[in-house]
Amino acid sequence: MSTVVTRVPGRVARRRRSPRTGALGVTSGLGLGVAMLWFSLLVLIPLTAVVATTVGGGWDSFVAALTNEQTAAAVRLTVEQSLLVTAVNVVMGTAIAWVLVRDRFWGRAALDVVIDIPFALPTIVAGLVLLALYGPGSPLGVDVANTGSAVFLALAFVTLPFVVRTVQPVLEELEHDAEEAAASLGATGLTTFRRIILPSLAPAIAAGAALSFARGISEYGSLVLLSGNLPLKTEVASVRVLTYVENGDPAAAAAVATIMLAVAVTVIVLLDVLQRRVARRG
Repeated sequence: MSTVVTRVPGRVARRRRSPRTGALGVTSGLGLGVAMLWFSLLVLIPLTAVVATTVGGGWDSFVAALTNEQTAAAVRLTVEQSLLVTAVNVVMGTAIAWVLVRDRFWGRAALDVVIDIPFALPTIVAGLVLLALYGPGSPLGVDVANTGSAVFLALAFVTLPFVVRTVQPVLEELEHDAEEAAASLGATGLTTFRRIILPSLAPAIAAGAALSFARGISEYGSLVLLSGNLPLKTEVASVRVLTYVENGDPAAAAAVATIMLAVAVTVIVLLDVLQRRVARRG
């Protein structure tokens, strides 16, 4: 027995017609244009200007600035301390987010508010607070002023919220069904976290780590008072850039800024690749 299918040409044509790929409506096109214009004015054009200033100074000027012993020490200290702080934030920020989401205790709401203080506090005020607590005459008996530990402490203070605030909402939306199923099958808590929870958190952790590192290599206000800006010891890249500008050498300042930009982009790309692999293997 054969089946007869009645087709209406006009309707079939309308059903089979697929939307054009990449086509934008008037509203979407206008929104995209405004967004790209705003992004260009705030980010692309300034970054291009920095790179152009570096190129305008010539290759010799670029090499001279980066091979300067004081500049090289400042860049190395900044990158090393930012990487160390980021690694600590990945662990401690994830742990704090876990406690805030999964545990209920007295003072939890207050802790949730305090986490955001480094966001709201002016960085120079943060430097004054850190100097009062961890400088000469510290009420805690801890004096790290003018040491490498001062750089770490200042960066840790201003970057603390990034991982917490990127991981926390993901944890809040995470369903418990898979965890309960894994537990019923005999999986340990560590196995459940590694194979089920961590892959879901990996994108958020990577995003928080990228923000933490980017803030770390660009920080200035919170550490200038506590670190002392000692050449070859506690001077960071942002202070070195300011020194070049004050000395009337914008090409050298742009050279240091360009190399820090390259470092930031490299680390962000590596973090993105790492989180994709973690999510895929989970």
